[in-house]
Amino acid sequence: MRPRVAVAAGSAIVLFAALGACGKNTGQGTATDNNRTTTGVIATDPKDSMGPAAPVPGATKGGTFYVLRQPKINHLDPQRVYSFAGLSAAPLYSRFLTTWKDDGKGHLTLVGDLATTPGKDVKGDCTTWQFTIKDGVKFEDGSPITSKEIAYGIARSFDPDLTGGPTYLQEWLANTPEYDTAWDFKANKTSLPPGLTTPDAKTLVFTFQKPHCDLPFAASLPFTAPMPPAKDTGVNYDNQPFSSGPYKITKIVPGVQMVLERNTNWDPATDPVRHQYPDSFVWSYGADATAEANRIISDSGPDASAISWDGVPSTLTAAVAGNASLKDRTLLEPTPSANRLTINMQRVTDLSIRQALNYAIDRDDLIKALGGATVASPLTTLMPPATLGYQQYDAYPAGPNGNPEKAKQLLNGRTPELVLGVADDDQDTQIGTQVKNNLEKAGFKITVKTIPQDSKLDETKKKNNPWDLYIDTWGADWPSGASILPPLFDGRTIKDEGNSDTSFMNDSAINAEFDRILAMPPAQQGPEWAKLDKRIMTQDAPAVPLYVDVAFYLHGSKAGGLFIGSVFGYPEFVNAFVKP
Repeated sequence: MRPRVAVAAGSAIVLFAALGACGKNTGQGTATDNNRTTTGVIATDPKDSMGPAAPVPGATKGGTFYVLRQPKINHLDPQRVYSFAGLSAAPLYSRFLTTWKDDGKGHLTLVGDLATTPGKDVKGDCTTWQFTIKDGVKFEDGSPITSKEIAYGIARSFDPDLTGGPTYLQEWLANTPEYDTAWDFKANKTSLPPGLTTPDAKTLVFTFQKPHCDLPFAASLPFTAPMPPAKDTGVNYDNQPFSSGPYKITKIVPGVQMVLERNTNWDPATDPVRHQYPDSFVWSYGADATAEANRIISDSGPDASAISWDGVPSTLTAAVAGNASLKDRTLLEPTPSANRLTINMQRVTDLSIRQALNYAIDRDDLIKALGGATVASPLTTLMPPATLGYQQYDAYPAGPNGNPEKAKQLLNGRTPELVLGVADDDQDTQIGTQVKNNLEKAGFKITVKTIPQDSKLDETKKKNNPWDLYIDTWGADWPSGASILPPLFDGRTIKDEGNSDTSFMNDSAINAEFDRILAMPPAQQGPEWAKLDKRIMTQDAPAVPLYVDVAFYLHGSKAGGLFIGSVFGYPEFVNAFVKP
């Protein structure tokens, strides 16, 4: 995914400025006129990449911080982490080549994490990148982290058994989407993939056949977390990752609980972002969103130092938003997460049927069912409003409540029978019911089938999955169309499992457009992505855009330091602390 890069500004390079249009809390259960501007820079001064992180006002050491979540996190293995919960939890126990300093107000700075800087473009053409590893970075057992362990972590992401994570580095190093056949990790565990070298313990070098100016951004994802080869347990690494962050995982009860305690070998002087305020973090699984929220509202015992990860449920939205005593215990911010009804184009091959699906959806009722404007904002584009260069359009104008009659015209007497796959959690089930009702009013016959929530992400990424439609969410890895449209719709990346192109769209003309725009200077790409967004929806209709998430979270009175992250739009824990 490519950032928008502009001119140098002091000790940083300006990346982007993107406007997110969602809502602010009016205290009446509605959201209006809240515009969170996201700005970003790349740090060029090595001092910006050193620690310790700036103290959090009012923070104190000690206590246990609790996170309540209905399903377990689907992957803890950093090379496989790509869910929002995983992306928020991973920085507690893993460090990466680069990371984001986030002030919680929309300002981002990309800094070196394990590396001394966000990387050096050796030749000035984005084909060769060099990272120098910091002194003093260690694993949980006190052994030093070197370029060798970071390179091994990246190399193991080539293993076809380790599905679920992002694939940028693998594809760029192999120069093909078929990276796992271009280089066989299992047959070459003592070597590295072509293009990845470690000249010495402090130096890591990427050499690409094509320019990849995005590398510093991609390197901020968990798949650059280090791993000693002796600790690699393959698919079982999910059960016990080896810590390089401020906390280490000391206990996992599958589907019930995960406990993290302080890693005494983490050195805050090397870390520009993280803190180590609580003695421990406990992720507790099982309770539904309503039960979680009611526990937080009660604010007693351990729940006073907890956050409900699943957010405020629709049944309690109005009550929570209208309760002045809870105002200081809520987080309400727009997010870059876009939700869509994905259409499996391998199974739904008729364009007119895909167009009819777009006309049939009643976004207004869907948002009301979800809880209103404190939960969601309607979306008719593939890219959310927080994307640089975003342009509003509606390829299938049907008004806020949909146009079932227009859908019936396109169906021309047909009654397509489609299977809608939904996760077995409250929100997906709720959306599925609403979508089924919308589509059946327009002449479709819909069968809803549930998928276990903790496996849905993996299952819908399989090429031969058995569903015609499913609910998908995409949060860009940074605010650019390059981190949205190519990952989701470039058919050249389709493989048997682990697909981000879950529409399984493969349009050669659109693929060529991806190449053309990606070859442009990043600062010129924004308007081109907006044009392509509209072309994809008009020409292919691979999905039905539904809504953009508005983050609405509730936490206990003793839970401090929380904020909604500007990159993913979910709670961040790097500043978390427990109030006395």
